Amino acid sequence: MAFDLEAIRRKVEQLNGAGKKNSAMWKPKPGEYTVRLVPLPTKDGQPFKELKFYYNIGTNPGLLAPSQFHEPDPIQELITKLKSDGTSDSYNIAKKLYPKMRIFAGVVVRGEEDKGVQIWGFGKQVYQALLNLMLDVDYGDITDPKEGRDIKISISKGPGEEYAKTTVTPKPKVTKLSEDSKVAAEWLKSAPDVDALYTLKSYDELEKIIGDWLKTGGSENSSEGGSELVTDEKKSTPTAKSTKSASLDDVFEDLENG
Repeated sequence: MAFDLEAIRRKVEQLNGAGKKNSAMWKPKPGEYTVRLVPLPTKDGQPFKELKFYYNIGTNPGLLAPSQFHEPDPIQELITKLKSDGTSDSYNIAKKLYPKMRIFAGVVVRGEEDKGVQIWGFGKQVYQALLNLMLDVDYGDITDPKEGRDIKISISKGPGEEYAKTTVTPKPKVTKLSEDSKVAAEWLKSAPDVDALYTLKSYDELEKIIGDWLKTGGSENSSEGGSELVTDEKKSTPTAKSTKSASLDDVFEDLENG
C-alpha cells in the first residue's frame, strides 16, 4: 500500500506544534499597514470567504451559525419564534440575536513576509470598499501576482469610540506579489483554510448556550464583530437534539411566566 508522505509530514508538524491555532490570523492594531491580497481557496471562485456568526450571547466571542450550512440551528429557531411572538421585547431580542457576516481575506503583510499568508477578518463596510476597488477598471485585478497592487490599510480609533475605523487605499504603482517567483508561487498555494479556524458547535451545545443566556436575562458580555474573533478550533458535525438539556420552549415559557 502506498503512503501519502505529504500527509505524514503534515501530521508530524502538527504533533510538533506547527500551525498552532490562530497563528494564521492577522490582528492589526490602530496604525497604517501595507498588504497584498492573496485569493483564498474557495469553491465559488471568490477571493474572500464569508461566514455568519452569532454575537452578544454571554461570554462567547462569536458562534458560527449552523443555518448558513443548512444545518439545524436552535438560535435561528428562537429568532423565528421571537419574530412570530410579535411583541416589542421579543423583536428587540430577535434583533440582537441575528447573525452578522464576517469576511475573511488572505493577505501578505509587508514587513511580515516571513509569516507568509495570514488571514484578515473584517466587516461589511471594508468588504464593500474592497469589492468596489476590485471593480474599478482603473486598477484592474489588484490580486494579480504579477500586475496587481498593494493596499494601504489605515486603522484609527478615537477616544471613547467602541470600534476602530478602517480605510483601504490602493497603491498607485503596479507591483509583484514577490520579486521571487518561487516565493510568490508558494504563497498562492499556501493560503490557510478559514473553515479550519472556527468551530461549528453541535445543536446540543448551542441549545445549552442560548438556554443559559436566556436564563440569565440575556446579558451581553461579548463583542459584536468590531474586534477580531478568537474561536479557532476545527469544525464538528452537528448532532441530534438532546433530550437531557432544557428545551427552548421550556426556557421561553419560563420567561413568559416571569
